[in-house]
Amino acid sequence: MSAINIQNLQNSFEQAVNLGGSPGAVSTSPTQSFMNTMPRRLSTSKQQKVLKPFSTGDMKILLLENVNQTAIEIFNKQGYQVEFLKGSLPEEDLIEKIKDVHAIGIRSKTKLTAKVLEHAKNLVCIGCFCIGTNQVDLSFAAKKGIAVFNSPFSNSRSVAELVIAEIISLARQLGDRSIELHTGTWNKVSNKCWEVRGKTLGIIGYGHIGSQLSVLAEAMGLHVIYYDIVTIMALGTAKQVSTLDELLNKSDFVSLHVPETPETKNLLSAPQFAAMKDGAYVINASRGTVVDIPSLIAAMKAKKLAGAAIDVYPAEPRKNGVGAFNDDLNKWTSDLISLPNLIMTPHIGGSTEEAQSAIGIEVSTALTNYINEGNSVGAVNFPEVSLKALDYDQENTVRVLYIHQNIPGVLRTVNNILSDHNIDKQFSDSNGDIAYLMADISSVNQSDIKEIYEKLNQTDAKISIRLLY
Repeated sequence: MSAINIQNLQNSFEQAVNLGGSPGAVSTSPTQSFMNTMPRRLSTSKQQKVLKPFSTGDMKILLLENVNQTAIEIFNKQGYQVEFLKGSLPEEDLIEKIKDVHAIGIRSKTKLTAKVLEHAKNLVCIGCFCIGTNQVDLSFAAKKGIAVFNSPFSNSRSVAELVIAEIISLARQLGDRSIELHTGTWNKVSNKCWEVRGKTLGIIGYGHIGSQLSVLAEAMGLHVIYYDIVTIMALGTAKQVSTLDELLNKSDFVSLHVPETPETKNLLSAPQFAAMKDGAYVINASRGTVVDIPSLIAAMKAKKLAGAAIDVYPAEPRKNGVGAFNDDLNKWTSDLISLPNLIMTPHIGGSTEEAQSAIGIEVSTALTNYINEGNSVGAVNFPEVSLKALDYDQENTVRVLYIHQNIPGVLRTVNNILSDHNIDKQFSDSNGDIAYLMADISSVNQSDIKEIYEKLNQTDAKISIRLLY
């Protein structure tokens, strides 16, 4: 086709778009998440009362790592002061930024260590806009009275779809063929290229992602087995196996979907690779520490494994950029990138418009509910406590949020302080060394509220107090 014809075609296309576009345009794939259509709360017959912090001053929110716009919109609607940064921050800058904020939203690159959190004098809660929470010192945060929330399922579909794509790509050696053709090499081969139909997929970790992957894989004709540390009901015709070795012995493809814990570190290492079928494939879209990369390299060089797809790494660059992934970051990088039939992606398992939108809504809603109402349901390091929202016509009522050490005698002390007032509702729960009490006290005035706060603040077991009215 001549340059003139191409230009005419381009002009016709642009004119069609300007006139309204094609009703079947694939370039306008819907980016709305299912979370956009979910009701924030079940409707009630009475209007709910909006609570506000007893201590005056605007709530300050710091959002890092390009958290989705949906979160910013939800926080702005609450009237919070929102500071948004596209990247993560070095430790010293983070310490300075976190001093005055009441809530912080992060993804996987920001490390909220005990050293950082020690400076967070006003911090009430942390939102991890992702599945993992290993980037936060959860125990220290709890001891400081800081609740941590995450998004346990919103990106599950995106990760599962990526794994399906990688299973097919590895079986057909698509990565290598693409690289070759980009360099001008025509290499049409069928040797060691397979259909995935009839093959066995072994899933390690049958949670939100693993179970979704199971359903998608079966729809394509794969047999699915899975291993988990707890007994979980299978979806479809998948079958749970009793040991990891059994899964490794039987699987053509092994996909990992486990959290980062001391128990999962190097979950797949030399002995596990030796237990796998000759010519099997490994896919890791979970956490970078669960696969022993040097052992993976050795297994692939020995042709024990026919391929691998890696989306996560023990150490990852803090920001995008040419040359960011190198031997200084992980000493084995050069060896890894030299391997054939190896798909490497930069931690993009959950990086779709739909997933990030859903995560933004899910986590920001959880943070908002905790800030405004004290509702800690969904917190990963904290007792899960919730009370029914106050009705709009409930005046002169204060909600007491009392976080304390889980030691004997505390509830007696607190109830003695509250005994002179009418307790409408009260609920308490504990998680390890931390306990959380929530109570609605009615028929109180400003003087009563101040007195309750001062008395609770003087209790020995107190970690943190908030009063909402």
